[in-house]
Amino acid sequence: MASRNQARLLTTRPIDRSAPEEERDPPREHIETAHLRQYADFIIIGTQRGGTTSLYRYLTAHSEIGQASRKEVHFFDRYFDKGIDWYLAHFPLRGEFPVVGEASPFYLFHPEAPARILAAVPQAKLVALLRNPVDRAYSQYHMKVERQLEDLSFEEAIEREPERLAASDDPLDPAWRHHSYLSRGIYFEQIRRWFDYFPRDRFLIIKSEDFYAEPLPILHQTQSFLGVHPHSPATLKVHHQADYGAMDSFMRRRLTDYFAPYNRQLYDLLGQDFGWEHD
Repeated sequence: MASRNQARLLTTRPIDRSAPEEERDPPREHIETAHLRQYADFIIIGTQRGGTTSLYRYLTAHSEIGQASRKEVHFFDRYFDKGIDWYLAHFPLRGEFPVVGEASPFYLFHPEAPARILAAVPQAKLVALLRNPVDRAYSQYHMKVERQLEDLSFEEAIEREPERLAASDDPLDPAWRHHSYLSRGIYFEQIRRWFDYFPRDRFLIIKSEDFYAEPLPILHQTQSFLGVHPHSPATLKVHHQADYGAMDSFMRRRLTDYFAPYNRQLYDLLGQDFGWEHD
C-alpha cells in the first residue's frame, strides 16, 4: 500500500466546487481516525451515464462489500488537495468488510486520475462501464438540461463543444465537466491512458448495453472479479433512468460516423468489438 506521503506527492490546481464545504467533508471524527480506515479495494472509474450508480448499488448490497459514505467521492479529480486522510475518512474501519470501494465516473476522463490512484491505492481493482458514445452523449446532454447547466439545443451543444473546451485546458473547468459530450465518448484515448499506469488484468471493462440487458450475470461477473461470492440483490432497481425523446435520425447517423474510427481503435485495444455502429 502506498504511504500517505506518496499520495501527497501529486499536486492539483485550485478547484471549483459546486457544493458547500460542510456538505462535502466527512465528519471530523472520521478524518481523525483515517489511519484506522480501509483503503479502496475497487473503484468504478466510469463512464458517466453508463450505469455506474446501478452497478455500485447492486455491489454494495453484498454483505462482504462496504460502501463509501457517498458513492462519488471525487477525491482523485476534484478534491485531491484535501489530502489522503480526507479520502480515507469516507470508508469503513479496517476489518468491517473484506472489500470496500467507491464509484466516481469522472475518474475515467480526468487525465491526472490514473497517476493519483496509482500513488494512493496501487492495488485497487478498476471497473469501467462503456456505453455507446452516441447514446451516452445524448443522455449527458439531457442530464445537464435537467440540472439547468445547458441551455442550447443538442445540435448546438455538439457544434459548440470544441469552442467551449478550447477556453480552458483545466479538466475541472465547468465546460469540461458539463459540456464534454463528444470528448467523453472517445474511450480509446481514456482507456489507453489508464493502461499506461495499471496492468490490464486490473481492469474489468463492461459494455453498458450488456449490463442493461442482463444485469445479474454482469453483477456476478463483477463480484467474481472483486473476489466475493455471488450474491443477487432482492431487487435490481435501475437508478437514474431518464425518459426523453429519441434523437433525430440524421444527428444519430452523424455522431455514429464521428465515433466510428475511435470505436474501432477501442475494439482493437481491447480485442473486443462492441458493435455500437450497428445499434
